[in-house]
Amino acid sequence: DSITYAQYGNGVRLDDNRLILSKVGVVRLVLHRPIEGTPKTVTLTRARTKKWYASFSCEAEPQHLEPSSQVVGIDMGLTTFATLSDSREIKNPRFFRRDEADLKRVQRAKDAAKNSQNWDQNRRRKKALAHIHERIANRRNNFAHQLSRQLVDTYQVIVFEELEPQKMGVTKGRGMRKSLADAAWNQLIGMTVSKAEEAGRAVVLVDPRNTTKACSHCSQLVPKALHERVHACPHCGLVLGRDQNAAINILARGLEQLRQ
Repeated sequence: DSITYAQYGNGVRLDDNRLILSKVGVVRLVLHRPIEGTPKTVTLTRARTKKWYASFSCEAEPQHLEPSSQVVGIDMGLTTFATLSDSREIKNPRFFRRDEADLKRVQRAKDAAKNSQNWDQNRRRKKALAHIHERIANRRNNFAHQLSRQLVDTYQVIVFEELEPQKMGVTKGRGMRKSLADAAWNQLIGMTVSKAEEAGRAVVLVDPRNTTKACSHCSQLVPKALHERVHACPHCGLVLGRDQNAAINILARGLEQLRQ
């Protein structure tokens, strides 16, 4: 399902919107964005939907952004996808949930075709399922790319919790595991790290323990049930959103980690 040309120009080269492949010929393509730097390798990959993609690996100089005075801690969640320490909230797009009805409908039709041994219908339903899954993955990746670019362009230091979504969902049931997998947390963190390295920004991952319980003003632990969305500290009187309190704690831990 894939082939890599180890040396650009030796068996593969790009000519405007055409890819010229040895022993294959000229293949027209849609160029996602202009090639930057010097192409080194080209990998052709076939997706589950039978579409082909060409990925160019290029050698390029990093382009550092102008230093920024802004820093941010980010608390990831399911009710709200992310809450920033400066009080900004990012809604949860729920990519899989949006298309779940379509998936179930096509899956039922596929099962019916399979049971009736209608192979042509079964093949078409499998292709439709693959298209829906590809659409969900594309939306999730696009969301993570755009948000990571915004974060890197704005903040000099970006602090995340070091999360393990798979372990978090082990005891939470199938519905929670599905929501955790749909949240795109890992994609966002990975893409932010990659973009930050090129831009000269810093990304810090911190221990998530007690970031929700600890008061961001007096550091006293304030236990909360999962449904409690407000942090009300009985020790110092601080009252603010539960997730923003956690984001401020995350930022403080990240800055302390950098100082050390």
